Amino acid sequence: MPVRSTKFLVGSVIAVVATAAMAWRHGASSIASARNPGRDSLEPPPGVASATPTSLMIANVDFHTGNGVVLRIRRLTGEMRSLKNGIVDFDDITSYAIDVSSAEVGMTGPDLTNLMNNHVFAYRGSPLSHLRVEIANNALRQTGTLHKGVDIPFDMTANVALTADGRIVLHATRVRILGVNGLALMKALGLSLEKMMDLSKAHGVTVKGNDLILDAIALLPPPSVRGRLTAVRVDGDQLVQTIGTLADSLAPRQSIDAGASNFMLYRGGTLHFGKLFMTNAEMLVVDADQRTPFDFDNPRYLRQLVAGHSKTLSDLGLEVWMPDAASLGHVAADSAKSSSHPR
Repeated sequence: MPVRSTKFLVGSVIAVVATAAMAWRHGASSIASARNPGRDSLEPPPGVASATPTSLMIANVDFHTGNGVVLRIRRLTGEMRSLKNGIVDFDDITSYAIDVSSAEVGMTGPDLTNLMNNHVFAYRGSPLSHLRVEIANNALRQTGTLHKGVDIPFDMTANVALTADGRIVLHATRVRILGVNGLALMKALGLSLEKMMDLSKAHGVTVKGNDLILDAIALLPPPSVRGRLTAVRVDGDQLVQTIGTLADSLAPRQSIDAGASNFMLYRGGTLHFGKLFMTNAEMLVVDADQRTPFDFDNPRYLRQLVAGHSKTLSDLGLEVWMPDAASLGHVAADSAKSSSHPR
């Protein structure tokens, strides 16, 4: 065979092999992407960003923020403000802040337990671990382990009050340390909870004397919430926090669906969820089962969206019906989880 023909044949074979290899790599990459889909990569279309906030109205919603933390929202009005690109992105809970003008929100003992263990004190070197909060007899009871050189089990009962600047005070009325009267023991030794606990790295919690002081807004996990407490009380098995005045105490109402008492209503601004962008938004999210509060899993809302259904309204707004998150599984286990932080 002539040399030029041989070179041409070898070059052709190399080109075919290279093309096949590239095609295989592209196919393998496509298969891997299909098997492991990532977050929706859609970029916002030009012109959808908005400086207008989204007005928010919520009634009778158990709002999961993750790690077993649930805000039992009896009522809430406020605005959602974009922190990124002029869009309130439901797929990115760091993309917006909620400015609350009025609200009444409860938390149960397990909710507070998960908040403390999985968020507030979930850092290495925390002075407290294995916390458990119970609400009864118009007081909060906290048990756990205090780390002060050695591990010290404690049991504290506290009354609840509000400071002038809107923070919650847990005033210790009974403390048991190693099974003895902790208040008397600390007084005899010239000690206090303030001297025994370094809370400089904790989220939204400080200590003064024997009082724990909670910034109830700052200690919440994302999304960011802004507002000021005006009242706090124990109501049955819940610690109920109020934002706003007594004139705001009635539950919010909406006119889109008069039969819905458990809902979330969004109006104005630009919303993004899944593959959709909604400008000049109007969307009512309704509990498919109105008999009990709407169980809504904010970090994993898509599974509820997929399991529900929606209707386009005459003004081109959207009404969405969703089942309770607990009815789809997984959330119940998440709510019951209370992990201790690494040490």
